[in-house]
Amino acid sequence: MDLRAELLKSIWYAFTALDVEKSGKVSKSQLKVLSHNLYTVLCIPHDPVALEEHFRDDDDGPVSSQGYMPYLNKYILDKVEEGAFVKENFDELCWTLTAKKNYKPDRNGNSIVSHQDAFKLWCLFNFLSEDKYPLVMVPDEVEYLLKKICTAMNVELNSCELDDYLSQEPQGQGGLTVWQFLDMVNSGRFLRGIEQEAVSMAVEEVYQEVIEDVLKQARSPHGYLWKKGQLRRNWSERWFTLKPSVLSYYMSEERKEKKGSIALDKHCCVEVLPDRDGKRCMFCVKTSSRTYEMSASDTRQRQEWTLAIQTAIRLQAEGKKSLHKDLKQKRREQREQREQRKAAKEEETQRLKQLQEEKERKLQELELLKEAQRQAEILLQEEEQRRRQQHEEMQRTLEIQLREAEQARASMQAEMVLKEAEAERQRKRILELEDMQERLQEALQQEVKARQDEESVRYAQARLLAEEEEKLKQLMKLKEEQEEYIIKTQREKQVLKQEMENKNKCLEEAQKQLEEVRVNRQRVDQDVVVAQRKLRQASTNVKHWNVQMNRLMHPIGPGDKRTNVSGGGFTGYQPLLFQRDSSLK
Repeated sequence: MDLRAELLKSIWYAFTALDVEKSGKVSKSQLKVLSHNLYTVLCIPHDPVALEEHFRDDDDGPVSSQGYMPYLNKYILDKVEEGAFVKENFDELCWTLTAKKNYKPDRNGNSIVSHQDAFKLWCLFNFLSEDKYPLVMVPDEVEYLLKKICTAMNVELNSCELDDYLSQEPQGQGGLTVWQFLDMVNSGRFLRGIEQEAVSMAVEEVYQEVIEDVLKQARSPHGYLWKKGQLRRNWSERWFTLKPSVLSYYMSEERKEKKGSIALDKHCCVEVLPDRDGKRCMFCVKTSSRTYEMSASDTRQRQEWTLAIQTAIRLQAEGKKSLHKDLKQKRREQREQREQRKAAKEEETQRLKQLQEEKERKLQELELLKEAQRQAEILLQEEEQRRRQQHEEMQRTLEIQLREAEQARASMQAEMVLKEAEAERQRKRILELEDMQERLQEALQQEVKARQDEESVRYAQARLLAEEEEKLKQLMKLKEEQEEYIIKTQREKQVLKQEMENKNKCLEEAQKQLEEVRVNRQRVDQDVVVAQRKLRQASTNVKHWNVQMNRLMHPIGPGDKRTNVSGGGFTGYQPLLFQRDSSLK
């Protein structure tokens, strides 16, 4: 069982204790306080932001255990480090919350165990309980724990009385709850006549052995162990406590002042030493760095210590951290094997029972088959006798029928002769009828051919009528198109006549415009003469500028320029006027 599973068991009790209404849900304010306390006892750095964020007030109401588990795993259990906190303080926190609600000792003070012993029994119960919720302890583990407590008190447990009690006590989920277990211990039924102090010492011893993994410690009645020093080499009396990984020694049994410890691993060993230096019952523990010599009070105590240390070394060699966790796992495996064997035995018994029932059923079926066979034989005999009688009756009937058939045969032969004569007459009649039928068929074929010819003629006549009607329609259509064309031609003729009139009007207007143009031409000719004079005057003024332009452009001869300006420009213009006059004429 790992550390997370151990912590979850105690937290489960605390959560259920806060569930006052037993609805499976706890208010967020209570879970916030519980989480804060868990941070403290588990020595985890507080994360108030995550705490407030996860448990902020909203409309969702209380939180179930499934709703609390994600926060518990992420922010608390995932950050827990083994050895970084005191497990007992954590268990006391959860016990305080759950005991206040669920633990109800005798109010008159007659309880066998004190409140502190009840807490230790609660821790033992959690350790030995099954890893299923709600937590229960199976009867085998209850017996084992009570035997451990009784052995610590040198008292023998009455197993029969325990079995009677467990058979009478209602058990849920196959075992006792912790509160039923504490009530059973407080009832005094198994610890009669034992003082409370003795019970407390036994519970303490079992608690240290199972919970704190103390494999062995010196007991007050047998005194302390003597240890030889390393430097001063003197012998000192020390209180020793053995755990799977370390052998610690203290000044006294209160274990307040620790003097040292011996780390144990798979390389260590323990040996018995002969008596010397005035010490007896000596043994030593050898480690890789040092040898520790010790002396017990008697041989029995030395043997107990050497066996216990050898057990611790063996656990280290096997990589196991706790002897009782290993023993618990073995007991659980043995229980599972017993249950498997029991289930297999029950299954075998059930199978044998089924086989027996099947055998009995088969025997019954066999008896029924035998009885049915006897009945079938009787029926077969009766059927055979009945069939024989029927055969005899049938034979007599067939004989009678045979005689009747002979008589009928004779009468039928006479009838056959008559029938043959009648048949000959019928054959002749049939031949006549067939001849008549052939003549009728020929006449019918001729009639059919005549009808077909008539139909073909009618069809040709109808086709000619249809063609004549089609031609008539085409003629009517051509006549309508001719009339439309005549109307269209008359309309076009009117349009052409109108256009000729319009063109005549336009021609008259053009003649008028021509006269006006002629008058304008004469006026323009006069203007041209005036312009020529002005041009000759301007050419003299331009010569000066031509000289200046020749410096910048390709030289142009003054004679060519004058010819182009004075004579050439108007020689091309005058023919244009003449052409214009001729076109007007």
